[in-house]
Amino acid sequence: MKHKLTMANALSVLRIILSVALLAPPALSPAFLVLYAAAGLTDMLDGFVARSTKTETELGAKLDSIADLTLAVICLAKILPTVAAPAWLWAWVTFIAVVKVANVVSGLVMRKRLVMPHTVVNKVAGFVAFLVLFAIPTFGVVAPSIPACVVTTFAAVQESHLIRTGHN
Repeated sequence: MKHKLTMANALSVLRIILSVALLAPPALSPAFLVLYAAAGLTDMLDGFVARSTKTETELGAKLDSIADLTLAVICLAKILPTVAAPAWLWAWVTFIAVVKVANVVSGLVMRKRLVMPHTVVNKVAGFVAFLVLFAIPTFGVVAPSIPACVVTTFAAVQESHLIRTGHN
């Protein structure tokens, strides 16, 4: 089956490219934050563009999720080695990651497909987590991470419930 590249899907692909480009500059440098902001902008725009142009597709939703995951993994790989975080924060972030991975696996097992619900809470969690990197240079890692972890934990648990009950 041939898929047409829509503007929304192009924005998701651009986010993947920008995410990979984040590997070049030092973590939290001005160049890093500019690339990161551009990647975040594509994340905010792709869904809006898809809805506005009535080009929403299952492929687009999956591509968006893959782009989000790529951005998150690369940011974590770049930033985590540069910040000193207490053990409890590492444990909390690990818990969230385990729940998110379990959600993907359970979606594959139960639904025989990639299931990544695009809920309002997931969008809020993504936005709050996105802002953390801009706050770290001023406030350190702990203060901005707490609200991000709270909302992301709730989103991960809600996602788990939706996948297991089939309400996705």
